[in-house]
Amino acid sequence: MSNVTAQPVNTNTNMGNNQNNQNDTLITKEGLEKLKTELDYLTNTRRKEVAQRIKEAISYGDLSENSEYEDSKNEQAFVEGRIMELTKMIKSAKIIKDKIKKTATVQIGSTVIIKNLTEKSKDDEGSYTIVGSTEADPLNAKISNESPIGSAILGHAEGEKISVHVPAGVFQYEIIKII
Repeated sequence: MSNVTAQPVNTNTNMGNNQNNQNDTLITKEGLEKLKTELDYLTNTRRKEVAQRIKEAISYGDLSENSEYEDSKNEQAFVEGRIMELTKMIKSAKIIKDKIKKTATVQIGSTVIIKNLTEKSKDDEGSYTIVGSTEADPLNAKISNESPIGSAILGHAEGEKISVHVPAGVFQYEIIKII
């Protein structure tokens, strides 16, 4: 495993008073462990596999028309790029708590129930957890603090109505509950 460490972060972050560096990777402990596991796999296993593929491709002879060699070199570039990206993310990681105490305003780590006031339908309410961009997974109700909705609701309280500018237009939401 990587020996890179992360620093805890104050989750009381809103758009008007962001104390975190723009380059920080806001992430939960679980998310950081996933990144470290992926980095470990890429550096200790995948890198060796790709090197072996390159070695095999070289043994086939003429490299100028060797598609296996070209594919292997492209894969090597991807793996090395991902290793660099993961290393940077882990070094700049700021730990946020998975579950935070209920607060008066939405923070990174908060789970909120919001209601879409623009589109009237049965499914106009949804529960979402605000996470750092690294862990965003909209299909599993985890939205990034950098997304239009995530950034718009940060720092707001239950009962507040907000406007969110998204590519499809302007949507109105109400924060029903902060869990």
